[in-house]
Amino acid sequence: MDGILVLSNGLTFQGKLRAACKATSGEIIFNTAMTGYQEILTDPSYCGQIVTMTYPNIGNYGVNPEDVESRAPFAAGMIVKELSRVASNWRATESLEDYLTRHEVTLLEGLDTRALVIALREQGALPGLIVPAEGADLEALRAQAAALPGMEGQNLAKAVSVEAPYRWDEGHPGGGGPVPSSPATGGLGRGDSSRPFRVVAYDYGIKYNILRSLAGLNAEVEVVPYNYPAEQALALGPDGVFLSNGPGDPAPVGEAVEIVQGLLGKVPIFGICLGHQIMTLALGGSTYKLKFGHHGANHPVMNLATEKVEVTSQNHGFAVREETLPDTVRITHRSLNDNTVEGLESLVYPAFSVQYHPEASPGPHDSGYLFSRFFAMMEARRKDGA
Repeated sequence: MDGILVLSNGLTFQGKLRAACKATSGEIIFNTAMTGYQEILTDPSYCGQIVTMTYPNIGNYGVNPEDVESRAPFAAGMIVKELSRVASNWRATESLEDYLTRHEVTLLEGLDTRALVIALREQGALPGLIVPAEGADLEALRAQAAALPGMEGQNLAKAVSVEAPYRWDEGHPGGGGPVPSSPATGGLGRGDSSRPFRVVAYDYGIKYNILRSLAGLNAEVEVVPYNYPAEQALALGPDGVFLSNGPGDPAPVGEAVEIVQGLLGKVPIFGICLGHQIMTLALGGSTYKLKFGHHGANHPVMNLATEKVEVTSQNHGFAVREETLPDTVRITHRSLNDNTVEGLESLVYPAFSVQYHPEASPGPHDSGYLFSRFFAMMEARRKDGA
């Protein structure tokens, strides 16, 4: 079926609709990763976004149950130059097209993705819609696209977070067994007393590989909703609190900011992506919308303490406004692409955060040491008797 992409600035692109073949809308962004399309689709941070893959051929190794990063795909749609019909990989259980069809996600294939990416780089990420071409009224569609909301002001953490707490006990596949099939309704259940640390993880759109990374370091992980009160989180007796990745604008997630302010100084805190931005707001800084965001698996970041460069996986459309950070906050990491703040730590509380994804999936594992740093903070707090 022929399909049309209409951007809010009036630009249009034609292609072929695949998978769900239904109309969809969202912020149009691009991702520079060559692989990892399944992890990208199921990363809740992409809620409300249609992902354009810059690599020309997508889907050639299929999909499998082990590589999903959440309970379902959250991306509003996908745009590719060429969709592979054959899954050539021994781990594959179905094709990407069949997977998207099963989850009713629209894919648009065959348009000039290079031209689209150039437009997004020049004008910034734009709202847009994908519709069937048959009977389409372009002028009406342009008006509809122009009226679509942007990401600023949207609290999407509320949309993707689980409604009830649950316990996560599984490590990486092969080392800790399969992931829970229905974590949203699992409840806290029975804990494992053999695990030395307990971590409360706030779900703003958390990825499974974050939970696997925490459990893989021998932590009992309690996952709680984005608005879980600080006093209830502390009542669980955590050695540390983790703030997850997630979609949308951090500024309107005021409940989460207040909760983090209530946790600072009580337990060590580690934040990633949206959790990094919420930590910033809780510490007195502010954030702003990037022109087209950072989305990919090859972004260079400088660790300012070691002066080593880490190749990182990133997915965010907002960033920390450096000039608003108080003197009690130190910048620890910077992007080598645009010099934006990629990490910070409090000089008052045991708390730090990074803008990128040390758990990878997809992407390199250069930054996995940050989880070990978090565990070292929890161990030091326990030794100090705090």
